[in-house]
Amino acid sequence: MARALELAERSVGVSSPNPAVGCVLVQRDGSLVGEGYHEYDKLDHAEIVALKQAGEKARGATAYVTLEPCSHQGRTGPCADALIAAQVSRVVIAIGDPNPQVNGQGVAKLWAGGIFVTTDVLRDEARALNDGFAKYIQHRLPFVTLKAGVSLDGRIAPGHVPMGQTHYITSEASRAAAQRMRHASDAVITGVDTVIADDPLLTDRSGLPRRRPLLRVVLDSSLRLPVSSKLVKSAQGDLLIFHASPASDRVWGLEDAGVRLERLEAVDGHVSLPHVLKRLGEMQVLSAMLEAGSRLNSAALAQGIVDKLCLFYAPRFLGSDAVPLLADGGRIEPAMKRISWKAIGDDVCFEGYLHNPWN
Repeated sequence: MARALELAERSVGVSSPNPAVGCVLVQRDGSLVGEGYHEYDKLDHAEIVALKQAGEKARGATAYVTLEPCSHQGRTGPCADALIAAQVSRVVIAIGDPNPQVNGQGVAKLWAGGIFVTTDVLRDEARALNDGFAKYIQHRLPFVTLKAGVSLDGRIAPGHVPMGQTHYITSEASRAAAQRMRHASDAVITGVDTVIADDPLLTDRSGLPRRRPLLRVVLDSSLRLPVSSKLVKSAQGDLLIFHASPASDRVWGLEDAGVRLERLEAVDGHVSLPHVLKRLGEMQVLSAMLEAGSRLNSAALAQGIVDKLCLFYAPRFLGSDAVPLLADGGRIEPAMKRISWKAIGDDVCFEGYLHNPWN
């Protein structure tokens, strides 16, 4: 199963809006006879890729697959039927299908076809690869991770940085990890205040393959986004601005620069965050990273749209005049689950779930 999970990791970035899945076929003597992972544009699910590679050697083998084989006709035929037809003897599954309408049906079909089934092997590791799919398939909303680099005194930026200049708090190793997080996401969300202050690109610079460009989303109620910003200058259909302004020369100027704009209802003078997520879900955005400033971080947490926190703590203090993670003394009320700490270079990465996307 560990090898199947490695393959599933290769599926990240190239499988959305489908789940990232890996599969390995092992014969009774321990020999690996087939393996594969799912790529959306190549149609075949991971099980089919592995079965095609194995050919006749699949008969009697054990299939290790990171997600319950599908039992329904979609863009391709049911993988459960293909495993039965190949006469594998056993199927080991990491996690069930999170879609409540089909969960368990693949397992039931395999049992009915005379195949022995084992489930929940390395379940937590497999779930982490598909949190976005689990949230989306049940609620048609993206899984949102609030990511930030933070000092030991809870600050995300120095108090005095020249406009448009970036000041990194965390190490190069942490920034590389953040790029891998962007690669695993369909979208990154920020606020216009962050764009004006930092002039970021918000691109996926992991160097890993991805099927769809990372959608860069800016919340800008009054359309203050500078046309001269790096975001606008680099827009190639991958920059989306949610705003609450009427049609104007400002709208047309940004559109002429290649920026996509969508007007949404304003709540208390700001673009509605739930409406933003609903719209992103309609675009088949399974997962989104929130990389923003204090006010947007606080608003997102207060409105309950954040599913997971990922904070990279650097061993430094920035002082009381620096920018806090949360505005106005914001606090997190819900108890976090599945908390973990991991050293990354000189930094420490904290992760915690506010909502379980698999429920």
